Amino acid sequence: MHATVQLNHAQRELTVKIVYYGPGLSGKTTNLQLIHQRTLPDVRGRLLTVETHDDRTLFFDLLPVFFSTASGFKVKVKLFTVPGQVIHNATRRIVLQGADAVAFIADSRRSAAPENNAYWKNLVENMRENALDPAQVPVVIQYNKRDLPDTKTDAEIEETRKKGKEPVVGAIAIRGVGVLETLFAVLQVAFRSIDARAGLSKNIGLTEKEFLTQVFNNIDTSGTELEKLFPPKKAQGSATP
Repeated sequence: MHATVQLNHAQRELTVKIVYYGPGLSGKTTNLQLIHQRTLPDVRGRLLTVETHDDRTLFFDLLPVFFSTASGFKVKVKLFTVPGQVIHNATRRIVLQGADAVAFIADSRRSAAPENNAYWKNLVENMRENALDPAQVPVVIQYNKRDLPDTKTDAEIEETRKKGKEPVVGAIAIRGVGVLETLFAVLQVAFRSIDARAGLSKNIGLTEKEFLTQVFNNIDTSGTELEKLFPPKKAQGSATP
């Protein structure tokens, strides 16, 4: 079974839900904080974080981004993270409900491989618990912490990319490297999946290009690979070259 498409024709509204999943301290919160910082203030909601006494995210961060399509449909993009600690599995399952796509944030150090694998299995189990078909919900893998010692080489990550069907992005989230690229990849697969089920282009006149452009025109892409596709807006009052 697929996730139910959150397309409300009466209110002319589409909601796209992305969940950042992975082990504790792999960089999920860092990814969302950076996306939030780089999103223009007038299109972002408050970043909601519930901290536990041990300083880790217990519940989820939420980032609503709103825009209207040419046909007058309001599109909301919601980003969630799940808590990483093992004991919070029930919360992970709840947050995963209705996800259109998942960004799996893995620690790319060799020593982290067993934990990454355990959380990948946990993701698949929780999808099934939510009556989501793991073969149908698109996933993008981010290999984070590429600046630390003992990380897998680029060649090894390329090998992983070839083995699976999921897009793979290398990242150093704390420096903003690969964060927006991961967001782009996960929104792209989410759109394609929803479009295949709900015919967005046909039914509400929303194309993949318009969807991604509307989102990333509101995000500061400077210094990232997306800069060429979506040139960052100049600060008001700056002289044009």
